[in-house]
Amino acid sequence: MTNLDDLKTRLKIAKSKLQKKALEKDDKKKGVFLGNAFKLGSELVAAVAVGTIIGFILDNWFDTKPILIIIFFLFGAAAGITNVFRAAKRMQEQED
Repeated sequence: MTNLDDLKTRLKIAKSKLQKKALEKDDKKKGVFLGNAFKLGSELVAAVAVGTIIGFILDNWFDTKPILIIIFFLFGAAAGITNVFRAAKRMQEQED
């Protein structure tokens, strides 16, 4: 009887260790995913913000109020989207 009880106890301990490792892996994947999402979002926002600020400064300098803001906003948005696609592609290649 003691051998059977000892075996059951060892199996329970082994199962709990395996479940703990699986949970740690899931937590790590979630953290990496969240970090990547913040990185992609911040790259897009930063590119649009920088483009808009440059357009605003140039508009004030040349006194052409809305034109350069709109142009540089669009350039910033295009650059931000391009950066997001590049970073996402790089992340996907690293995952494979």
